[in-house]
Amino acid sequence: MALWIETESVELRPNATEEDLQATIRAVYRQVLGNAHIFENQRLTSAESQLRNGDITVSGFVRAVAQSDLYRSLFFETSSPYRFIELNFKHLLGRAPQDQAEIAEHVQIYNTQGYAAEINSYIDSDEYIRSFGDHIVPSARGNRTQAGIKNVGFNRTFALMRGFAANDLGKSAKLISDIGSNLATKIVAPAAGSGAASNTGKRFRISVSKANFGARVTKSVATFEVGYNQLSQKIQSIQKTGGKIISIAEIA
Repeated sequence: MALWIETESVELRPNATEEDLQATIRAVYRQVLGNAHIFENQRLTSAESQLRNGDITVSGFVRAVAQSDLYRSLFFETSSPYRFIELNFKHLLGRAPQDQAEIAEHVQIYNTQGYAAEINSYIDSDEYIRSFGDHIVPSARGNRTQAGIKNVGFNRTFALMRGFAANDLGKSAKLISDIGSNLATKIVAPAAGSGAASNTGKRFRISVSKANFGARVTKSVATFEVGYNQLSQKIQSIQKTGGKIISIAEIA
């Protein structure tokens, strides 16, 4: 599995062990803080205790981390407004913003209602509840078609998922030009050392439903195997023919 394409879900089940709890806490910090290293004295010990005692759910712990001074200092105070919103989408919904309308909506929320309302708008959304509910840690969802999500979101999400060793620190938005100009986003190789650089020599299987490949050839489900360099072009080709991508998985 390519770690910069999809990640496994982490769920805190009833009667979880302390080991399960700690795994969930680590997963929330890693996801919500964009893989940034945190020191022991930066941990939200009160919120961790509330999660342990059942006073808050996983979504409540996600909210606490995203509304913390730590998150604010890492991604709000040091980033451009577009970058902040771009990262909120990634950290809390597991995907990239689709278009300028989504960006504008969240700029408006922040400007009129403030920081906490901006964070809450993701966690309280139908999309978050449908995708993660109260007990699942948010994770990348860019490897499969989502209800109500445009196919252009695949490439945008790929552009934000840069590998397990990379973090999200940085001032500049990654997608502002493509989103502002309503352009497709190209898939480019992750930087060396990101934990995903070797993807350039790998192959991927794309599973597609409702594809139409001409008057004589139709399939309800089809699969394609392509190299990394052909991945972006193949996704665009599938989108143009009306195909819906079910999954993209690394095979070699």
